[in-house]
Amino acid sequence: MNAQPDITIDMAAVAAATASKSLLRFITCGSVDDGKSTLLGRLLYDAGMLSDDQLDTLQRESRRKNGDGSDVLDFSLLTDGLDAERQQGITIDVAYRYFHTARRSLIVADCPGHEQYTRNMATGASNAELAVVLVDARKGLLPQTRRHTYICGLLGIRHVVLAVNKMDLVDYDQATYEGIAAQYRQLAQDLGITDVHCLPVAALTGDNVGSRSPRMPWYQGESLLEVLETVDVATAHADDFRMPVQWVNRPDQSFRGYAGTISGGRVARGDEIVVQPGVQRARIERIVTADGDLDSAAEGQAVTLCLDREIDASRGDVIADALHPAPVADQFTCHLLWMGDTTLLPNRTYWMKIGTRTVNARVMSIKHKVDVNSQAKLAARHLDLNEVGYCTVGLDDAIAFEAYTANRTLGGFILIDRQSNATVACGMLDFALDRSSNVHWQHMDIDKSVRAASKGQQPLCLWFTGLSGAGKSTIANLVERRLHVLGYHTYLLDGDNVRHGINKDLGFTPEARVENIRRVAEVAHLMVDAGLIVLVSVISPYQSERRSARELFDGGEFLEVFVDTTLAECEARDPKGLYQKARAGEIRNFTGIDSPYEKPEAPDIHLVTAGQRAEELAEQVTQQLLARLNAPDLD
Repeated sequence: MNAQPDITIDMAAVAAATASKSLLRFITCGSVDDGKSTLLGRLLYDAGMLSDDQLDTLQRESRRKNGDGSDVLDFSLLTDGLDAERQQGITIDVAYRYFHTARRSLIVADCPGHEQYTRNMATGASNAELAVVLVDARKGLLPQTRRHTYICGLLGIRHVVLAVNKMDLVDYDQATYEGIAAQYRQLAQDLGITDVHCLPVAALTGDNVGSRSPRMPWYQGESLLEVLETVDVATAHADDFRMPVQWVNRPDQSFRGYAGTISGGRVARGDEIVVQPGVQRARIERIVTADGDLDSAAEGQAVTLCLDREIDASRGDVIADALHPAPVADQFTCHLLWMGDTTLLPNRTYWMKIGTRTVNARVMSIKHKVDVNSQAKLAARHLDLNEVGYCTVGLDDAIAFEAYTANRTLGGFILIDRQSNATVACGMLDFALDRSSNVHWQHMDIDKSVRAASKGQQPLCLWFTGLSGAGKSTIANLVERRLHVLGYHTYLLDGDNVRHGINKDLGFTPEARVENIRRVAEVAHLMVDAGLIVLVSVISPYQSERRSARELFDGGEFLEVFVDTTLAECEARDPKGLYQKARAGEIRNFTGIDSPYEKPEAPDIHLVTAGQRAEELAEQVTQQLLARLNAPDLD
């Protein structure tokens, strides 16, 4: 019997060799049908990353798809993983692939080309160092090409490979290629992208993909695979040490450490640090890793830091160089890419997740939105899906941050809808507003408790919500009259009345409604701080704004009263003739007609008005209120 060859593989050696290679994260993007999936499939094929089984499957699937029995391989089948993508012939989701060559390890995100899925493309670009932008040689630069390039620049990608694809369909014409390349280089320069490498390719036949093509002898540059193997994407690292705290590592009473990934600079044993946004200082006693203690650690390393003394630090804090701390602020300017299906409305509250910190945030204003095709700055009051705006953002709490251009971790963030928990935007911080550091809380000797004590009452806010004509103002007025008789100090904020004063500049668009409720809530909060019982009567149609209003007050100070009246009954009453005008189209954005009313899910007081007089409903509110105030029953 013949001896079998020794095919033992030293897996440890293979792992060590793979680990020693540099890693490149890149994306492929471009317009629909430019050939992104085909190019990526061909790249995997030329890199030798397909097994025999995968090749057999690809051949069978290609014959079935071709329908003519030809053996031409359809490389897009390797990456278009969703059935919907194969049926439509487009990429919908972001498909990630890992492969390697003798020189480098690579992770590629194949991004969708259709405008509808721009948010998916932005997700893929957020962690990439390089973008491969495809252009169909027959079509040249398209609006989606400009859109994707703009977003790449916005998200900090400074290295782009322009692949002018389908050169076989223009007879490998050099002039066609050079004209497209010149236009793209100018676009990239305008967008601040400093490194652009252009090359002509034919993805279907592999020309200039894995190796240089003899069909285009006029092109003397490298193939796409050679460019990806050799391109230098090293960026200047931040000098100042920064580490967001991921969690407090406390396995037992003898050990306490702060775990996280270093997002900038270096740290060594004995260095003095500060925990931000506070000012507590300490020194590094140990740098603990899974492989043992280190004397120092640098950007990108996951470590646990042990300090020389006990300090108050938790998830979301930032451990920074004490001599060069990060800026701290609660108001910023930023670029915002809106990814939500619903419209961004200024002054609506969202959750912001930045680094390891999550805080309440609201977009205070939209300075302008950007036409990503022409980069023109346009006036805007809201942002729709896939639009980019330059905005100001305010937070409930100050955070330690960096500009996105200096530190992606501490400068990049997402906004999360507080009702659906969906990610609705990604943003890039630019700089803090001056008023963020110039305006401070002034201490007052006379506070809310003192003012309330002088009035002999517990201050709170009764927030009446419901459709127009539901009876909110009538019931609130009756409740205030009863409280006044009982000696309580009150004030009634009526929605119509405040629109004659502080809100007289606001209309009835969704954006104006959000701002209307924000202002009313802030005024009510001031009145509660003055020790008053405040009754607010406003439609307040959106759950998000009612929740934001509640969060201004301390626990037990805010009672939501839902005046539950059917739309038919409100229309039948129509004391101001508003429903009739809305039905006739004379009033736009009228709640219940062409603007939604979101019913409270769990109101503190639920008044079902059917079959009850206003006096009876007011008595229900008064009784429940007095019970909360620990007052004796009226009977």
